[in-house]
Amino acid sequence: MKAYFRQLHLLAQQSGIQTVYQDVFGKRRQAAPDSILKVLKGLGAPLETEADVPKALEESQLRSWHRVVRPAAVAWEGRLAQIEIRLPASKSSSLLHCRLRLEQGETKEWRVSLLELPKVQKTRVGRTDFVVRSLKLPTRLPFGYHKLMLRIRKQDFETLIISAPQKAYSIEGRKKQWGVFIPLYALHSKDSWGNGDFSDLRRLSEWVSSLGGDVAATLPLYAAYLDNPFEYSPYLPVSKLFWNEFYLNIGQIPEFKTCQKAQRLLSVSQKSIEALKSPSLVEYRKGMTLKRNILERLVRDFLSQNIASQRGFWQFVESNHEVESYARFRAALEKQGKPWCEWPERLREGRSESGDYNQENQSYHLYVQWQAQRQLKELAEAGRKSGTGLYLDFPLGVHPYGYDVWRYQEQFVQKVSVGAPPDVFFTKGQNWQFPPLHPEKIGSDQYRYFRACLQNALQFASYLRIDHVMGLHRQFWIPQGMSPEEGIYVSYPAEELYAILCLESLRHKTMIVGEDLGTVPAYVRSAMKRHNFLRMSVAEFENWTGAERNKALPKNVAASLNTHDMPTFAAFWNGMDIKERKEMGLLSSQAGNDEWRQRLTFKQNLVKFLKKKGWLKGEASIRDILRAVLKFLAAGPARLVLINLEDLWLETRPQNTPGTGKERPNWKRKARYNLEIFTRRPGVMGILKTVDSLRKGNGKAKNK
Repeated sequence: MKAYFRQLHLLAQQSGIQTVYQDVFGKRRQAAPDSILKVLKGLGAPLETEADVPKALEESQLRSWHRVVRPAAVAWEGRLAQIEIRLPASKSSSLLHCRLRLEQGETKEWRVSLLELPKVQKTRVGRTDFVVRSLKLPTRLPFGYHKLMLRIRKQDFETLIISAPQKAYSIEGRKKQWGVFIPLYALHSKDSWGNGDFSDLRRLSEWVSSLGGDVAATLPLYAAYLDNPFEYSPYLPVSKLFWNEFYLNIGQIPEFKTCQKAQRLLSVSQKSIEALKSPSLVEYRKGMTLKRNILERLVRDFLSQNIASQRGFWQFVESNHEVESYARFRAALEKQGKPWCEWPERLREGRSESGDYNQENQSYHLYVQWQAQRQLKELAEAGRKSGTGLYLDFPLGVHPYGYDVWRYQEQFVQKVSVGAPPDVFFTKGQNWQFPPLHPEKIGSDQYRYFRACLQNALQFASYLRIDHVMGLHRQFWIPQGMSPEEGIYVSYPAEELYAILCLESLRHKTMIVGEDLGTVPAYVRSAMKRHNFLRMSVAEFENWTGAERNKALPKNVAASLNTHDMPTFAAFWNGMDIKERKEMGLLSSQAGNDEWRQRLTFKQNLVKFLKKKGWLKGEASIRDILRAVLKFLAAGPARLVLINLEDLWLETRPQNTPGTGKERPNWKRKARYNLEIFTRRPGVMGILKTVDSLRKGNGKAKNK
C-alpha cells in the first residue's frame, strides 16, 4: 500500500497536482486518494482503478521524456536563456536543423550538431537512456509570437516562443487616476429598456470625463444565455470571444434608421418596453425577447437589400473567422433545444449540416455580433478620445454548456469544476460550476484560445481586471460528485500566461489589474509586482489600526471601498452582511456575535484613524465617514481609485451575494436612480469633484 501511495503522488506531481495545501486556518490539507484519481483521470491519465497507477506512472514519465521540446517558451525582453531539447541518447549526435520564423515574417535558419550543444542532464527511463541538451538562439527577438521549428533525422518539432516585455503596460504622464463603477445591467436611463445599454455606458463615460475622471468600470459584457438555457450571471458567459446583444441600443443601429418595418414594430412595442422600466429587478428574458423580435425584423430587411449595402457586414464576417462557427452553434442550440453535450455525436464534434439549424437564426447571431462590435468600438474610441477609458472584467470561467467549451472541448476538463476551498467566509468552500482549462493542452495549442479571448477584451479596455488572478498559477478543482472540501489545487504554466498578458497589454496599451483578494499565496503577489499588475486594495478588508496603517498605501494598486461581491459601504457599516451570512447558515449564532464585535472594533478603528489624519471631525454620520474614506483614498498614492456609484447614495442592497444562486436577486438589481437623476445629484457630484481635486494633488480639499 505504501508503494501505491508513493506512485500515486509521483504521478500527481508529474501532472501538476498539489496533493497538499495549507488552508486559511493554517491547517495542512492532504488530498484523498479518490480525489487525486478523479483529477488525474480528468487530465487524461489512463486510469480506471488503483491497479492502473503503476502503468500510468511509467507512461507519464515516458511521454514526458519523448517530448523533444516544450510547446512554448518565454523570451523576457526578447532574450531566451535556453531551450531544452530532450532526446534518446541514440539520437544525441544527430544534426539539428533550426528554423526560426518571426511573427513579422522574417525567417532565420541554421544548423548545429547536437554534440556541440551543452549537456544539461542525462537519465534512464524504462530501458531508454535520455539526454537533455541546451539550445541558445543566435539573436535577441522582437516582441511577438515566434515559431521555432527543429528537424532531427526527418522528424519535425515546433515550439512557440513568446517574446514579451517583463512588465505590463503602464500609463505615461499623470499616474493617479480615478473612476466610477456600476454594472451595466443596473445602469438605466429614461431612454433604455429597463436596463443599461452601450449608449448608457457611453453617457456615463462622458459624464465621468466632464468631472475629470479617467475610468468607467463595469462587469463582464460577454454573450449570455437569456432564453433556454437561462443564465444571466456575467461570470458564466456563453463565450469570452463574443458580446451580449442584450446591451445593444437598437436606435443607434444605422440600418434601423431606414428600416420602416423595424421602426413600426418598435412603435407597437412601446407599452411592453415601458413595462420593463418599472420593476426594481432587470427582466432579462422579457427584455431580450422584445429586443430580439425587433432585431430579427431588422436582420431580415437588411439581408434582403443589395450586396453593396451589406459590404461592411460581410467584411466583418470574413475577418472574424470564429463568428460563423459561433452563430451556427447558437442557431443549432435553439433548434436542438438541449445542451450541446446531449446533441448527436456528429453535432457535438462540430460537423453540422444546413438542416441542423435555422439559417435565419444564424444570420441573427452574425448580425448582432457585428452590431455589438460596432457599438463597443464607438464607445471605446469616444472614451479614449475624451480621456475616460473602459475598465472591463475578464472572468475566470465560461458556461459549461456554452460555445467556448463546445468549440474547444479538448482544452477543457470535463467532470471537474473550479471553485475554492473552505475559508473564513465560506466555511463549506465554493463550487463555481464551470470546467477548468487543461493546463497542458492550452499550451499544446500554443495558447490560441487564451490569446483570442484576451485580444477580444483588450481591444476595448483601458484597464482589464483579471478575475481570480491566482488562477494563472493554480486553480482549485472539484471532481464531479464531490464537495469543495475534497477539492485539489492544480498548477498552471504561470510564466507563459504572464508573458502573453504582458505582451497583449503592451500592444493594446491596457493596464492590467489582478483580483488578488482573500487567501492568496505570497508568490502570486510577487509575480504581480514583477510584471506590473495592479493589485486590489479594498478598504473593507484593510486593518485601520496599528503599525500597518502608519505605512502609506502601496502605489501600484486599484483602491476601492468594496467590490461587486461585497456588501455596499452602508450595508457593511450596519452589519447587514453578517446577518445575511447567519441566515445562509454560514455563521453560527456565536460566530455571528464574534464577527459583529470585530466589526464594531473595525468601525471604531476606522473613525479614529480618519480623525487622526484630519479627514474627519466631531460627531460623524455614516455619510461623513463615507466621504472621509473616499477622500483619504483619493489623496493617497494608489494608481487608480474606483468608486462604487451606489455607495454615494448609501445603497444597502448588494449586487451579488456569493454562495447563493437564483434564490437571491444576484446580477439583477437596478440602480436606485437612473442616469439622468444621479448625474445631477449634488451629493454625488460634490464628492466626485473632491476626489478629482485630491487625485490631482490639491490637499486643500481635505476638510471640505
